[in-house]
Amino acid sequence: MQLQSPRDDMDAAMSCNTCPVADPAICAHLPPSQRIALAALRRTETLRAGETFAWEGADSVVVATIRAGVFKRSLMLADGREQLVGLAFPGDMVGRLFGPVCDHSLTAITDAVLCVFPRAAFERLAGTTPELEHALLVQALADLSRAQRQMLMLARLSAPQRVATFLLELAERSRPDAAGRIAIPLSRQQLGDLLGLSIETVSRKLRDFERSGHIALPDYRSLVVRDGPGLAALAAA
Repeated sequence: MQLQSPRDDMDAAMSCNTCPVADPAICAHLPPSQRIALAALRRTETLRAGETFAWEGADSVVVATIRAGVFKRSLMLADGREQLVGLAFPGDMVGRLFGPVCDHSLTAITDAVLCVFPRAAFERLAGTTPELEHALLVQALADLSRAQRQMLMLARLSAPQRVATFLLELAERSRPDAAGRIAIPLSRQQLGDLLGLSIETVSRKLRDFERSGHIALPDYRSLVVRDGPGLAALAAA
């Protein structure tokens, strides 16, 4: 194991202090000394949109925190089709921890930056760091809650409710630009796959929400939430 010099520790601490996702990431739960220990395991990796970080069924050798960009989680169906099962946003921990095989594929749908950690070394650190174990548990429970909401949405919610629910989560987990625009990372086809709707239905509901004043659609890949409470009422209707 390569020893860290004081200068290495200082560089790691400065990098973490200026991280754009320092608050939502698991690193935020760690005291400074343990944050430095975690940063010492890290390498930074940049992916272009369309590049895959992890493949379903492949050996799980690394995990990562998303610093920038959005990823799609997907499974391969028996007939060879891809099924989207969720998204991962900046601050999320991705990759298969405590298991030898990746249980889904993870592909960048925008240009992305990751902090990548060797899985085995990360697990050893977690085993000796209660704060890190707790942070991982909190994220696992949040991921479980989102998965349960996704199951409920597909099983019970109407088309308007599904689209409104997605828009609310996107607004909650994204950073708007100076004009208040939120990037829509998915195409209409991908959004339909995720929500279990046709492209036509997704497009029609977005236009309906725009006409009703709940959102604005400045272009094909961005939106502005105009009436958050109204959108929430539609999701719960």
